[in-house]
Amino acid sequence: MFLKPRLNAPAASRPRRTLAFRLTVAYSLVGLSLVLLATASLYIVLRTELDRSTELFLADKLHVLRTILRERPNDRDALREEIELETAARRYQQFYIRLLDDRGVPILTTPGMAEQLDVAELIRQTRNRPEHSVSMTGFHGRGFRVASAMAWSGSSPARRDTIQIAIDISQEEELLLRYRWWFWAILLASSVLFPLLGYRIARHGIRPVEEIAATARSITSTNLRERIRAEGYPSELASLAGTFNEMLDRLEESFERISRFSADIAHDLRTPVNNIRGESEVALARARDVKEYREVIESTLEEAVRLSELIGDLLFLARAESPLTELRRERVNVGKLLGAVRDYYEASASDGGLSLLADEGAEPLTAELDRALMLRAVSNLVSNAIAHSPTGATVTLAARAEGAAIRIEVSDTGVGIPAEALPRVFDRFFRVDPSRSKASGGTGLGLAIVQSIMTLHGGRAEISSQFGHGTCVTLCIPVLAAS
Repeated sequence: MFLKPRLNAPAASRPRRTLAFRLTVAYSLVGLSLVLLATASLYIVLRTELDRSTELFLADKLHVLRTILRERPNDRDALREEIELETAARRYQQFYIRLLDDRGVPILTTPGMAEQLDVAELIRQTRNRPEHSVSMTGFHGRGFRVASAMAWSGSSPARRDTIQIAIDISQEEELLLRYRWWFWAILLASSVLFPLLGYRIARHGIRPVEEIAATARSITSTNLRERIRAEGYPSELASLAGTFNEMLDRLEESFERISRFSADIAHDLRTPVNNIRGESEVALARARDVKEYREVIESTLEEAVRLSELIGDLLFLARAESPLTELRRERVNVGKLLGAVRDYYEASASDGGLSLLADEGAEPLTAELDRALMLRAVSNLVSNAIAHSPTGATVTLAARAEGAAIRIEVSDTGVGIPAEALPRVFDRFFRVDPSRSKASGGTGLGLAIVQSIMTLHGGRAEISSQFGHGTCVTLCIPVLAAS
């Protein structure tokens, strides 16, 4: 049995390119492309200009010779000066001219032309391209630009001469060759320098990112106070650092809240468990009569009920925060709901010497609500108001429409809440007066449950209080839930 070779490695096992490498490659490619484009463009421009200069020189010489032949056909000295003598004065760019009569017999020829050029090849290449120059190579490997043109001798068109002209372009070719060498040298140097410079630029550019990453690696659940210093960073990274710091602020607040929440849960669960255990140990320490055992069982049952209520509240909060939680909405008459809550707590209020009132409103207010949850929210508010109001106080329930929302208010004329405690009253296990709340059996979860219920309905809970004069809690139900 043979194993088949793995042709393609999985994406997870392939080495990942670093950001610095990618930026370096991008910088290098862009830089080399620009250098290539610039040098190639300059080379093309230079070659074009040299060819244009040669063409102008040839055209100028042909024009001069034509003018002499037309206006002074018998002036051999002028022709000899242009054809035989002028080229001898030129040192670097030689040119050669041959003048033929209408029978093809040479009249004048620049000295040395036959040693440099194959005249027969010149005639063959220029035969079908009159007035146009072509390139050809001389006997010694030198490059020439040659052209052939007709010229009328004298004012009468009786005789037609032929002008053959060749200009040495070897200096231009050497210049272009040197330029090509320089071109490849610059391209080679650029291919070495650009990656090095690009890498340094990339490393310098991503240094703030590495600093942010290093700071992020140093942050743990026990070290959430570390922050990124964005001074000197580019605006994009400064914005990223600011966003990251804001996220750390939220995380730190959440961790502190979870820590307090865990400590409060441990404390509130430990207290009833320890009470049950202590009473049971005391009851089993010696034999007791039926009445004593009954008292122990009653006390144990009371602690068990308290423990069960606490666990139930915690489970409700956990379910309320789940994104999968769905409400069982139904059309609810808000005034009747407040009346039901008043009837349920009326006996408790009377026992405490309180007045419990419900203002159901002149017109019925209906909303699409989860009836059971809203009953629990309003009941928690009324229970808190009764527990924290002295004898003779009044607790009032009211509902009214306000714009695109329905507001349910539970107010009392009790002891009120200190201003410094108001921002935390909806936190879990928070108690304004811990000793009093424990005496009344409270767990500090009532208002947290109310806020969770309102969040599920898309609304919010608001509280206002004046210490010593009373408290008012308002439940705002948005228009989406009201009809």
